[in-house]
Amino acid sequence: MADGMLKLRRNRPGSKAKDFCRWPDEPFEEMDSTLAVQQFIQQTIRRDPSNLEAILKMPEAQDEGVWKYEHLRQFCMELNGLAVRLQSECKPETCTQMTATEQWIFLCAAHKTPKECPAIDYTRHTLDGAACLLNSNKYFPSRVSIKESSVAKLGSVCRRVYRIFSHAYFHHRAIFDAFEKETHLCKRFTEFVTKYSIISKEILILPKLDDETPITQPVGESEA
Repeated sequence: MADGMLKLRRNRPGSKAKDFCRWPDEPFEEMDSTLAVQQFIQQTIRRDPSNLEAILKMPEAQDEGVWKYEHLRQFCMELNGLAVRLQSECKPETCTQMTATEQWIFLCAAHKTPKECPAIDYTRHTLDGAACLLNSNKYFPSRVSIKESSVAKLGSVCRRVYRIFSHAYFHHRAIFDAFEKETHLCKRFTEFVTKYSIISKEILILPKLDDETPITQPVGESEA
């Protein structure tokens, strides 16, 4: 509050897209809300989506489990934008399996027994499943404190989410590049899972986006 006036950080009905979120930044310590971590992450992304160090820098005294959880929520929300773009050319008839390089076929965990799915269906199932888990009152009843046993479930979501990036990179490169140029999402995600050791480096089959030398992988079929 300044000069007795409360700044309303909300997009008013009828606002144009160019005017969204045009309110001043707010220091994290002044954010008085159970959604403060989400708001802080989104605020930092809006300021400069390419500044990965600033986006991933956890505020002092912040619960690390909540920090990881909120970042994964944000990744999934933004990844829906890539999924929408992929629909224009990632068809069940052409991308009949969820693959990245020719070495791997990924199985979809959305079924009673994991099985092969067309890539676009795998993408939808993965994002739907992630949304269900991350909004589960059983595992994540609070946005302020999270049990370690629930934090441990984030790894499997991250592995499946990474496969969406991998498929887009190897099979729909023009779409991937255009999306990545705007959002830096894949690079941020890779930095995130590496920084917090959420998934093993062996799974990270994409090259660094400023290094076009891909990591070689053994041939195989990946579990869901």
